[in-house]
Amino acid sequence: MSWLSAENIVAVLTAALGIAASFAVVWYERRVPRRRRIGYRVQMDMPIGGDNHDGQGQENIRLGLFNDLPDMSDASLVLLRVENDGAQSVAVNDYTGGDLHGLTAVFSDRVVRGVTVTQPNADHLMEHFLPSRGMRHSGNTIYLPRVPLDRGEHYKLLVLLTGGSVGCAVRVAGGIQEGAVKPNRSTTVDDKPPLFSRPARLITIVLTLCVMFLASIIVVGDDPLPPIGCATGQLTVNGSTAFAPVVQEIAGRYESDCPGSDITVEARGSNEGIERLMEAGGSGKESPTMIAIHDGIRSQLGPGFRGERVAVSAFAVVVNDEVSVRNLTIEQVRGVYRGDVVNWSQVGGPDLPILLVSRDANSGTRDLFRRRILAGMGEPAFTSQDCEHRNSPQDKVVRCELNSTERVLRNVAGLPGAIGYSELRTAEAVQGLHTVRIDGQEPSIEAIGKSVYPFAEVEYAYTYGEPPADSLTLSFLDYLTRGGGQNAIRDHGDLPCYSPEGFRRCQEES
Repeated sequence: MSWLSAENIVAVLTAALGIAASFAVVWYERRVPRRRRIGYRVQMDMPIGGDNHDGQGQENIRLGLFNDLPDMSDASLVLLRVENDGAQSVAVNDYTGGDLHGLTAVFSDRVVRGVTVTQPNADHLMEHFLPSRGMRHSGNTIYLPRVPLDRGEHYKLLVLLTGGSVGCAVRVAGGIQEGAVKPNRSTTVDDKPPLFSRPARLITIVLTLCVMFLASIIVVGDDPLPPIGCATGQLTVNGSTAFAPVVQEIAGRYESDCPGSDITVEARGSNEGIERLMEAGGSGKESPTMIAIHDGIRSQLGPGFRGERVAVSAFAVVVNDEVSVRNLTIEQVRGVYRGDVVNWSQVGGPDLPILLVSRDANSGTRDLFRRRILAGMGEPAFTSQDCEHRNSPQDKVVRCELNSTERVLRNVAGLPGAIGYSELRTAEAVQGLHTVRIDGQEPSIEAIGKSVYPFAEVEYAYTYGEPPADSLTLSFLDYLTRGGGQNAIRDHGDLPCYSPEGFRRCQEES
């Protein structure tokens, strides 16, 4: 049966619950005896004698009768509120005590010296506070008459006490038919009854939860609509291998959110990505369905290229775990890549020859390392095929070139004495190597946000020509820089350029 779905069943049950609740309220009002309750609370308890009662370390300032009357050195004033906060009125004959009075107010460790009834919210209540009706006090106890109280009615007692200290326990006791005397606390302004009764609040909560549950089933059960700006078709994203893991995750999220889209990520290096985009742009297409990710801004590009800042990425110098060095100055790093430092013992490490594991000429990470760390100085010549042995005995250092970040990290982790460079988060996930501080600065997302760590770069997304407004190229570029892709960027330890903390650094690096 087509109507027999989860949301329809819950809708019917919710309606039935609402009808049942309405009948239950009527039955409750007519059949269930409602409890009587008298509540009380202390609204003021303050010292007025010369002795300190409040623990603040200062005596009260006293003038006139407060200073002249005997036995007032430890006096205090208490304002006690007594009220009907139950569901039914309390009549004179509802008090069950055997004596003339109805309630007793006991002030522990203090003596009652005087009491006045004040601020009843019904004038007729005052006629009940007479000695003939049981009103009196003795020692630490006030005996209160059988005062009839309608719902919400109250009276207050201002009590003068001596002995004891401020804060001693105050307790009101007495018997009420089908009810009780309980302490309470003020949750609303005095003299204002609660807006809803307890049964009404309970029923409202239950019905609200049912409606919310129904709404959640409908929302979860329906097929989600694609986000605004989704586009279909095919797109190729190539370029940086360092930023490739981020782009791959973002592409997967976009394809999941936008059915009908097909995004291929091909990471072969920043420079090769630009070259492939240039070739595609020169093939006669107005705007090829291609995006190239480049580590840093690419200069000397033709007028057809458009660059969009994406994120600030942190990079790191990495060494094999058998190298105990944890910090290098920039000058020491430059000495290693000039060939002046060929053994780790020269910079405080073990007696191991240094092996340079580098990226090839297509790498944006290599260009970044040259600009940020080596100050424009080139790396030594290529001298090794396997990153471990020299091609010639005359070669001063061992240096190899590899075409991906993953291969660099794998070789550094496997070769004792090896050193290389990589995108930070990718390096942190590899066993067998560790990052080193540069001039004492730890590579981290916090450091690049504060512009104190030198080995960082803005990732750029380049397109050729103006992508059409409804194209997958423009839609994915917006998703990458400003949309849901920002969460994946943060997850990988980078700063989105369009986030508050990343915007300033991206502007500085542009």
